[in-house]
Amino acid sequence: MKQHVMKFVKNEDGLTTVEYAIAGGLVGAAVIIAFGLLGDQVARVINLIVGALTGVSVA
Repeated sequence: MKQHVMKFVKNEDGLTTVEYAIAGGLVGAAVIIAFGLLGDQVARVINLIVGALTGVSVA
């Protein structure tokens, strides 16, 4: 039993899974923040394009 516990403690496969989860969470947070910061600017550009195509001024 002691050998199984020591083998489990020394097993580092779980550690890499945790690292991937943390890295994925950080990337996800960065994407959310970037879209949040750029959202108004992107909406403004889309409205300008729609206005140019339709001839209607969109605020």
